[in-house]
Parts: sequence; C-alpha cells; structure tokens
Amino acid sequence: MINASDLPETLPVFPLPGALLLPRARLPLHLFEPRYLQMMEDVLKTPGRLIGMVQTFEGPQGGGLHSIGCAGRLTAFSETEDGRYMITLSGISRFRIMSEEEGFAPYRRAKVSWDGFGRDLGPSEQDTDFNRPAFMNLLNRFFEDQGLSTDWGSLEDAEEELLINSLSMLCPFEPEDKQALLEAPSLVTRRETLVTLIEFALRGGGAEEMMQ
Repeated sequence: MINASDLPETLPVFPLPGALLLPRARLPLHLFEPRYLQMMEDVLKTPGRLIGMVQTFEGPQGGGLHSIGCAGRLTAFSETEDGRYMITLSGISRFRIMSEEEGFAPYRRAKVSWDGFGRDLGPSEQDTDFNRPAFMNLLNRFFEDQGLSTDWGSLEDAEEELLINSLSMLCPFEPEDKQALLEAPSLVTRRETLVTLIEFALRGGGAEEMMQ
C-alpha cells in the first residue's frame, strides 16, 4: 500500500484520450511506441512504479493535458516477443498537474499536487442512496441500445464502488465525459454523472448537443 508520504512530486504522464483510470480500479494497457517503452523501463526503476494517466484536449498549441489525472501503480506486465509490453495499472490517487517538466526524457513528465484527493488513498467509498435494481435496469437498456454485452452475474454481485467505477471506465463515452467522471468529488457524484450520461445517450444525444 502506498501512503501519502510516498507520493512523488513529479510523474511520467501517459496522455491517452478515452482511457480512464480511477482509484482502486485496474486498467490494462498495451505499450508499443518507443517513448512509452522507455517510460516503462524508467518506471520499473522507481520505488512506487507510478504512471499518471491523463486525458488530452485539442488546444491552440496542439494536444493539451487536462489538469487532473489519476496515477496508477504498475502491478503486472508481460513482454511480447517483438518487444511490446502488456501492462496493468492499479489506480492509486488522482492528482493535479502544476506544470510540465522539461528534460531529456522522450515522454512527458509533470510536477503534480496530490492535495484535495486524500480519500483516494483510503478505503472503498460507499453510496448509501444507490438503487441497484433501478440502476441495473437503466444499464440493461443502455447496453442493448449500444449493442454491448457483459457478464451480468458479475455486475449484479459487484460492490458499489467497483461497479460504478468499472462502468465509468468501460462505457463508450466521449473523452470529455470521461474527464467529468474522473473529476467527480465522490462516488455518489460519479454515479449521478454516470446515470446522466447513460440517460442522455438513450435519448439519442450526441457530444455536440451536450456542449451546447
């Protein structure tokens, strides 16, 4: 377990639109670009083995980074015969980017602050107002509408936080919607945001309509 005192001041960041990582959740990734293979090698040499997952947006100077991301600890990896890596990140804590670090690394690095995200390092959150039957009914309609399939038995049995966070990560929402789910201050707020996005999709809304 990582304590607040173990969290570093700088992080290598992996900008990947639509790839959401949340605290206490797991994200599988496939690394093949040379700069991220180098990042992988460097991260393995650090005590915490942390990588910051960050959403990007199109800015006036190209791909900008959203200010809030989530750090994941490299907990599993395997190397393919042609030198690629299949890795798993376990979500540790969200962070706020204070500035990007200049240096000789081929990948991006950032100075970060962990202030305001103390609960990410604590126990699983609870959602006392969670209406599972109504939520699962809505989810079933959404999956049918989107042509998605899943193991419904596992979803029915999953704890509230695991269920809500896993769906936030896996559902096919736009990157800006994923960012809203990441920045939700509590599990209750994330569930409410998730329900809003699902209901919006079922009404046939699109990203452009959402932005107006």
